[in-house]
Amino acid sequence: MSLKSTFESLGLKEACTPNTPLPKSFSLEKKESNFPSLNDFHDACPEIPKINVIQKSIDTNFDSFIGEWGSFIENTFHPFLELLVWTEGLFVNTPWWLMLAILCAVTYGFSRNKVLTISVAIGMSVIGVLGMWNETMQTISFIFICTFICVLVGIPIGISMTYNKTVQRIVSPVLDILQTLPSFVYLIPVVMLFGVGKIPGAIAVIFYAVAPVIRLTELGINQVDKDILEASDAFGVNRWQKLFQVQIPLAMPNIMLGINQTIMMSLAMVVIASMVGVRGLGLDVLEAVTNQYLAKGIFSGMAVVLVAIAIDRVTSSSIKENKKTG
Repeated sequence: MSLKSTFESLGLKEACTPNTPLPKSFSLEKKESNFPSLNDFHDACPEIPKINVIQKSIDTNFDSFIGEWGSFIENTFHPFLELLVWTEGLFVNTPWWLMLAILCAVTYGFSRNKVLTISVAIGMSVIGVLGMWNETMQTISFIFICTFICVLVGIPIGISMTYNKTVQRIVSPVLDILQTLPSFVYLIPVVMLFGVGKIPGAIAVIFYAVAPVIRLTELGINQVDKDILEASDAFGVNRWQKLFQVQIPLAMPNIMLGINQTIMMSLAMVVIASMVGVRGLGLDVLEAVTNQYLAKGIFSGMAVVLVAIAIDRVTSSSIKENKKTG
């Protein structure tokens, strides 16, 4: 059935017929195989707006919104920007030997593995020798803040999904969308709102990386043995005691796995976020690709890989230690 006969059958022919003669290109008379767009419907019924009219309306309304609320949004996120800048300055300005010692101490504290600690020290030393220490510290500080916020927000949401089915029904589709959107798509709305800089990059990274810690927190708590929960009830523990003293400790391997995946996704997104002004190793990779600097690309890519391997090994070892002690 053609568009013309459709409008006629619905009794809309008269309402969709302009007073002026129709052009010869009137789409109802065309034989096209493509799916009819709003432009085709506009040709059939001028009361239906064209696509470019809808787009222009959206852009105009968005510009009006930014003009009215832009300063408020910017001032709201200014403390977050100050936190990012302060953390970056702390990581970059700390003497390299002290920062290397801290990283090794953190590695051993989480993994209890001397070989892994030495490997991290060697890897970070290689990065420093290649002249990318400051860029690596910028990247690590950025990932640290983004991961901290993801954990701060994600674990409570995961717990809420366990106890409240309404929250689960609302959050699950949102997580599905976040996990299926292409990574570049995250940059579009934040750049439209904030322009380029650290804030849009951080927000894009947080939304991109928060899903694993939410899902795995929910999964871990749901997988706690019911016999253990019944035993805790028999001892008369209240709801909060059961959560913090029974469920969360037993779910900790899954929660740590979620944190591991969140860190890895944050690191992957940091490279893409360099397109909106996030400094660090991602910006070096972007410059190397844009200007075809082979050596710079190899060195920057190797630094990203070393950081990723180190973080993954440390968090994975922490998960194993948790399972042993659990």
